[in-house]
Amino acid sequence: SQYLYGITFGNNTFVAVGESGNIVRSTNSGSSWNDSNSGISQQLYGITFGNNTFLAVAQSGKIVRSTDNGTSWDNATSPTGNSLFGVTYGNNTFVGVGQSGNIVRSTDNGTSWDNATSPIETYLNRVTFGNNTFVGVGQSGNIVRSTDNGTNWDNVTSPITTELKGVTFGNNTFVGVGASGNIVRSTDNGSSFDNVTSPTAESLKGVTFSE
Repeated sequence: SQYLYGITFGNNTFVAVGESGNIVRSTNSGSSWNDSNSGISQQLYGITFGNNTFLAVAQSGKIVRSTDNGTSWDNATSPTGNSLFGVTYGNNTFVGVGQSGNIVRSTDNGTSWDNATSPIETYLNRVTFGNNTFVGVGQSGNIVRSTDNGTNWDNVTSPITTELKGVTFGNNTFVGVGASGNIVRSTDNGSSFDNVTSPTAESLKGVTFSE
């Protein structure tokens, strides 16, 4: 058995990615799963869905995409050799984040990619989109944001110095979670974050929102 690191949903299809380029998909609400060939052997860390495209990011900067509901995958040319850990979609833009503060973006459905200038050099774990704003989180509590579709990024003052491992957006609120049970939130579009009292001291690795 192999680790799975990320999962997403689109076009009535669940797609999960993981170790050794592994991709599995389900078209029956997760009742059964089939293997899909990613074409790469590197660890796949993050996946998202946008504009009828599934897009996953991986070790060594690898990026793979599928436009047929996760049945077949193409290798996109990546602008970095650094591992990418998180990816999201918003405003017709895919944004990936990773090692050494790396931020990559694509405005043509994941076909071609550019390196965005990052305000940090420590790694970023995850990225999300909401209210015309991209927010990424990572090592040492770092939080970065972009309000111009991922072109320019600012380092946001973080209320913590421990690693943030997950971030999401819902109800006009950005929420990040991480080491030692830390939870941070922003209600001003990611301009400022507060540390919320957490019910646990265990490491939190992911967060999501549902209406």
